[in-house]
Amino acid sequence: MNTLRIYPTSINDRYISEAVAELRDGNLILYPTDTLYAIGCDALNQSAIERLCQLKGINPQKNTLSIICSDISQASEYARIDNRAYAILRHNTPGPFTFILPSAPGLPKAFKGRRQVGLRIPDNAIARALAEELGHPLLTTSIPTVGLSEDEIIFPDEILLRYENGNNIALMINGGNGGSEQSTIVDLTDSSSPNILRKGAGSLEL
Repeated sequence: MNTLRIYPTSINDRYISEAVAELRDGNLILYPTDTLYAIGCDALNQSAIERLCQLKGINPQKNTLSIICSDISQASEYARIDNRAYAILRHNTPGPFTFILPSAPGLPKAFKGRRQVGLRIPDNAIARALAEELGHPLLTTSIPTVGLSEDEIIFPDEILLRYENGNNIALMINGGNGGSEQSTIVDLTDSSSPNILRKGAGSLEL
């Protein structure tokens, strides 16, 4: 597996382009977010989505799928964001939150028949740069944590050891040590009554 070292405070545009080329080819990548490291693919590539779901053991018909967007403007193409939801997003993104929102028609076939989408705009410049360069979202899922030590969750070299062989992941972006806490999941399908479904990192501002 190819590994690229990118510092969130000094984005290497050439490396971002290299990672996005892998996404456009339908490959999976490992990359940092503001919470856990994540596995991602091009959210508009059906075969890549299927391989990511198989790798993580996700049933796309039953589990809410989440996307990483570069900003609210990009997110608005794939999720329905009313005025109240927009205000909440503006106050809390970039940040360690997954917002469950009504889906918009721009989502790919994997979302067909699904009324909701998980939306992330992470406080990590690498993750946002990937979505910006790709021109649309990444489908994303955090690395598994059950039964693993904190070292195996946080340190990129330890994460690489788990995925470097036989997992169909083409590339890893080493963006430094990751977090050990998941994102906070907020149901915004009724934006007048936000509901925290899972408390994780961050403190939601309403």
